[in-house]
Amino acid sequence: MSRNAKINTLLLLVVAALAVLPLVLGLGDHKEEPFTGADGEAETAITEIDPDYEPWFSPLYEPPSGEIESALFSLQAALGAGVLAYYFGLHRGRRQGEARAAATSSRSASAPAPAPASAATSTAGSAATSGDE
Repeated sequence: MSRNAKINTLLLLVVAALAVLPLVLGLGDHKEEPFTGADGEAETAITEIDPDYEPWFSPLYEPPSGEIESALFSLQAALGAGVLAYYFGLHRGRRQGEARAAATSSRSASAPAPAPASAATSTAGSAATSGDE
């Protein structure tokens, strides 16, 4: 197994452990909704600290249901992943293109350039005519 394959396997195991361990260890069992987002946790903490707290502003759009909110969040995550993938792919392609161009230019610089055929025949022709005079 190559070094990259070992690293990929290790990373996959770590990700799987991060997903499974909270469920196996029972983290969040004491909560009504154990795996809520950070927004809900922050709202709960703020109301416990200061029950009279009023938010500075309200959301621009409030989705009609939790399912639509989840769908919009998933769409946002997918668009973000697409933008990141495009960015990394673009820069990798540019790097590969630059490497190919550098390899091509180094190969052509190390090989001697052949003389153009038209210049060689015109020089030989002028030498032959000058000797006849």
